[in-house]
Amino acid sequence: MASTGRQRTRGAAKQAALVLKGVLGCSLVALASLSPFALAGDAKFVGNQTCTSCHESQANDWTNSHHDLAMQVASNQAVLGNFDDAKFVYEGVTTTFFKKGSDFWVNTDNENGELQDYPVEYVFGVYPLQQLLLPTKNGSLNALSIAWDSRSKLEGGQRWYHIYEGQDAVTAESPLHWTGIYHNWNSRCAECHSTNVVKGYDATTRSYQTTFDQIDVGCESCHGPGSDHVSLVEAAKIPAPSQTGSERRSASNMGFELALAARGHWLRAPDENIAHRSTPLNNTTQVDNCGRCHARRATLGDYHYGQSLLDTHRLSVLESPLYWHDGQIRDEVYVYGSFMQSKMAQAGVVCSNCHNPHSNALVAEGNGVCTQCHKPETYDAVSHHRHPISSGGSACVNCHMPSQVYMGVDARRDHSMRIPRPDISLSTGSPNACTQCHSDKSNAWAYDALQSWGVEGDLKTLKHVKARFAADRGDMRALPTLEAIVTDDTQSALMRASVIEQLSNLGAPALPNMSAMLLRADNPILRTSAVRSLRGLPPAQRFLMLRPFINDPVLSVRMEVAQNLAGVPDQELRPQDIDSLRPLFDEYLAVQRDHLDMPSVQLQLANFWLDRGNTKSAENALREALVLNDQLEPAIVNLVDLLRRDGRNEEASLLLDESLRRIPESGSLWFSQGLHFIRLGETAKGLASLKEAASLEEEGSRHRYVYAIALNDTGDKATAMKTLEAVNTRHPGQPDILNGLLAFSRDAGDRTRYERYRAQLMTIMQASGRR
Repeated sequence: MASTGRQRTRGAAKQAALVLKGVLGCSLVALASLSPFALAGDAKFVGNQTCTSCHESQANDWTNSHHDLAMQVASNQAVLGNFDDAKFVYEGVTTTFFKKGSDFWVNTDNENGELQDYPVEYVFGVYPLQQLLLPTKNGSLNALSIAWDSRSKLEGGQRWYHIYEGQDAVTAESPLHWTGIYHNWNSRCAECHSTNVVKGYDATTRSYQTTFDQIDVGCESCHGPGSDHVSLVEAAKIPAPSQTGSERRSASNMGFELALAARGHWLRAPDENIAHRSTPLNNTTQVDNCGRCHARRATLGDYHYGQSLLDTHRLSVLESPLYWHDGQIRDEVYVYGSFMQSKMAQAGVVCSNCHNPHSNALVAEGNGVCTQCHKPETYDAVSHHRHPISSGGSACVNCHMPSQVYMGVDARRDHSMRIPRPDISLSTGSPNACTQCHSDKSNAWAYDALQSWGVEGDLKTLKHVKARFAADRGDMRALPTLEAIVTDDTQSALMRASVIEQLSNLGAPALPNMSAMLLRADNPILRTSAVRSLRGLPPAQRFLMLRPFINDPVLSVRMEVAQNLAGVPDQELRPQDIDSLRPLFDEYLAVQRDHLDMPSVQLQLANFWLDRGNTKSAENALREALVLNDQLEPAIVNLVDLLRRDGRNEEASLLLDESLRRIPESGSLWFSQGLHFIRLGETAKGLASLKEAASLEEEGSRHRYVYAIALNDTGDKATAMKTLEAVNTRHPGQPDILNGLLAFSRDAGDRTRYERYRAQLMTIMQASGRR
């Protein structure tokens, strides 16, 4: 990692830690400079130690918090793991943790699977696990997949363990190996573990010169650069707390770009069960600020303090496999997405209503967090939770915020704060709090228990979840329910945004009208997904609908507009329209250039260049994506298609062969190879590959559909019919499948089958609004 004026070398950082220990009461601001650092504007970062002289209480809360300890220089004080020649074996590789003098070292497998010594430069986090950051090459730091379980021995901790234990083996050949891009600190971790990080990636040399102003998540990570505030304090120009009117304290006259105070004043009359805000929450500044790191998102541009989260990040919607179809957390999604679905968020609750923003601790113990607003006599009572007071079932969070374990030991609670719904679990397979606690019981048992208590889940929610579940399986009968969710403004914006994208995937006839409605929304989450949903419309129609949003104030919206309009042919546009797109495309490319180390960005760029007709740039982007992750299946498939279109069939065949040797379980690659062989006239080989793709397909139906059509066309009509009938039974409601069955039945002269499938198709078309 390069040393610059914005950070110190490792040795200097250790010395600085000792100096600052007397100032802050801890040694964990080791890389904080004692001089301010310039930003693009006038404000400068001044460092944690400058804040503590006036904000002693907040500094005391922050010291030794998870934010404070987010990243530390490796030292005897900071390192928690056993480095006394401790050994850990994973997939036949023995990793050894040892010391050389005062330095910490690891001997483990490198990117080639060979053992190599690595110095431990930094440690990441403290509880319930601590990871090690090791230098790899070209300024990169990577997080070792073997972590220290810092829980107590009683909890199963105080041991080295592999964060992918219990999952598919992660060896040197895997893209998830610790030396790969997905464990790279510079790109994947640094932004949220340090303050004012600049990644500094050079795509030409594939190297980093990453810098930061504070090694940890310091004061200015949330509040913004503090030099203007310090200047106002020194000039005695800060309004007194008691002042009102134009002199009342605000972000601007305090020297900051944003105000994070949003707790509000909550009122509950004696006869009310739940409190309400005395005045409505009129902004999302605090939640968006926390969401920068506590959300499943991708970074777009430089963070501008106080701006919308969507102005600097691309937010993931509630899609599988990140979330269950009811919106519960599934993959590692970092709280924001679940919280924004909750009734709490819609009522104006913000993060600091429950969490001390400086210590990260809860503001009260146990159910006291919830009974700040929820009447304890009503909710913190056996009559409500129906569990003994001393049991885990009496805790609000265990029923309404069940946890999911990530990274092997890290249990994180779902912040959608929902009511347990075993009926939804029975219908869609999503979890529920009842059987997550009573793990020896079934969902049917949990459903019966709630019924016996007189607890009925609302049918509307069940209908919505079942529709989302069916839609992901291509069932067109879900369309009316999905359209009702999109038009229902009592639903969370994130849920409506997620559903408009599902409508797009189904090719809903009402999609243009639905999307046009959301494009007019104030919430950028809705606008972003509405833009994305239009990708399947004809180019001219896309342009007419999206032209007003070329200059949308929010970057994530503009990025989607650029990606969506890249494929509109210039000959279909007026000269002034072409001129309006140039700065949009320039901005799109400039943003993407900051993230050329990400395989997904290279894939996006390839699609952009293909749409623009620049096949050379598209090929370069796809090949770079495969340098970064040689198992990125969409990049392989797209490159095969590009090579085939260029008549480079031998290259395409070789690429498919090599890729399938590395990823033999990839249905998408077998499918691509099958189509490739058939286009080359090698039908027998093509059918064999398509058969393999069909056998690997679980959720979708496209591979089995194409395989069945190929079987029918080559004379095996009985197997073709059997294949499509199996798909129709497992994933009903798909017009393409039924049209195939109609054609097969007609050709076979099977009138009974023909009428059966015709009736099914008519029912689906009527239910979905098609004719």
